[in-house]
Amino acid sequence: MDLKQIHELIKIINKSNIGEISIEDKDGKVTIKQKEDAAVTYTTSAPQVFAAPALAAPAPVAQTTQASSTPAAPAKADNLITIKSPMIGTFYSRSSPDKPVLAEIGTEITPGKVVCIIEAMKLFNEIESEIKGTIVKVLVEDASPVEYDQPLFLVEPA
Repeated sequence: MDLKQIHELIKIINKSNIGEISIEDKDGKVTIKQKEDAAVTYTTSAPQVFAAPALAAPAPVAQTTQASSTPAAPAKADNLITIKSPMIGTFYSRSSPDKPVLAEIGTEITPGKVVCIIEAMKLFNEIESEIKGTIVKVLVEDASPVEYDQPLFLVEPA
């Protein structure tokens, strides 16, 4: 295979979706691989698309928090502690559909008790409480997306 034929193959592969090609003839073997830069570009743009809808999610949470502090006594609202999401993912209140809810209003929690599950990239992460107290408000609906540092629960410390 001569140099001109190899250059033509490179041009054809660059214009196509072929990632790699190997050709062997009596003179030898040639393997041509495309750069993977294009894949990195697509991967980088995907989180931007994901982040845009999720930015709208904290607004209802803020409204829910304000609405919950209105009926409660102001002194009581001041001492509430917020459990926040440590990652971006999908919030689940149960470890599986047939299991009981991990933490709901009135649930007593202690440090180390699992309060919810957050799925991120097909990994199910148990979120544990770092405080002792009672859940007074669940701020996120089951199976809904959550952002990093988004409030999940309001807890009255014990």
